[in-house]
Amino acid sequence: MRTIYLSSQPDVEGAPAAATIGFFDGVHRGHRQLLAQVCAEAHERRLTSMAVTFDSHPRAVLRADYQPQLLTPLDEKLQLLSTTGIDVCVVLPFTTELAALTAQQFMQQVLARRLHVQHLVVGYDHRFGHDRTEGVDHYRRYAEALGMSLSTAPALLHKGEAVSSSRVRRLLAEGMIDHATDCLGHPYTITGTVVPGYQKGRQLGFPTANIQVDDPCKLLPQRGAYTVKVRMGEGEPMLRAVMNIGMRPTFQGDHVTIEVHIMDFHEQIYGRQITVEFCHRLRQERQFSSPDALASQLRADVRMANEQFEHDSENNQEQQ
Repeated sequence: MRTIYLSSQPDVEGAPAAATIGFFDGVHRGHRQLLAQVCAEAHERRLTSMAVTFDSHPRAVLRADYQPQLLTPLDEKLQLLSTTGIDVCVVLPFTTELAALTAQQFMQQVLARRLHVQHLVVGYDHRFGHDRTEGVDHYRRYAEALGMSLSTAPALLHKGEAVSSSRVRRLLAEGMIDHATDCLGHPYTITGTVVPGYQKGRQLGFPTANIQVDDPCKLLPQRGAYTVKVRMGEGEPMLRAVMNIGMRPTFQGDHVTIEVHIMDFHEQIYGRQITVEFCHRLRQERQFSSPDALASQLRADVRMANEQFEHDSENNQEQQ
C-alpha cells in the first residue's frame, strides 16, 4: 500500500481512483468489508483503490477540551490498512479549514480535483461536510455533477448489531475482550515501553513488566486481569502472559498501572518496546486482604491463563 500525506504535496499524481472516506479507527471487520468493496469496484472499473483518512480525530481538532479514546493511533491504523488490499491510503491533515467545507465543496475541491476520484463508495452511516446533515442522495447528485459515480456499502452485523468503532470501544470499556475481538477481526493491542515499577510483583514471586503506553489517547480496556500475548520486537515470538490493568488497590495505589507477568521469562527488558495482544478477560480488579492473598490469586490467574491458552491452541488446531 502506498501512503500519501496530502499536507506534504499539493496533489496526488497517479491514476483515477475508486475511493472511500473514513477515520477507520480500529480497522474493524465493518471497515474491511467496506474496503473490500472498494477494491472490487476499483478492479471492475480499472481504477486505483483508495482509502482517504485523517491524521487527527476530527472532534479533537474542533474541541480543544476533547481527548479521544483511540483504538488505533495513526501508525497502527496505517499498518492495519496496509493488510486490506487497498492500493493507496491518503492521509488528510484535519484542520478547521477542512472542517468548514460542505460535502459538495469537499467532493469537488479534495476528492475530484486533488485526488482524482472517479468512483466513491459511501459507508452505510457515513456523513461528511461541516454540517453532516446531508446524506447519500445529496452525495449522489454532487457526484453526478462532477462526473463521478457513487455506490453505498451495507452495514456488517455481529449478533444483530452493526460493527462500529464506537461499539468496539464500548465492549473494551466493559472488559468484553472476546466480543471486541470478534468485531475487530484481530486482537486488540497496546504498545509501550517497559519502565521501572514498584517491584511488588517480584516480591510476591511474580515479576512484572510495567508498561508506559506510547500514545496517551490509546483506549485501555476495563480494569482487571487478562490473558495476553506479548512481543518484544518485530519478528520476535509471541510469549504467553497475564496482564493487570488497575490501581493496585491492595497497595493503596493512586493511579492506573499496566503490569505484565510473562510466563517462564527472566530477562531484563527495561527500556524495551513491548506489544501486547489481548486474548481473554480473567477477572475484575479487586482489593485483597493481604499480599499473601494477592499472591494466591496470582497463582490462580496463571493456572487459568494456561488453561485458556491450551484451549485456544486446541481450537486453532481443529480449525486448521
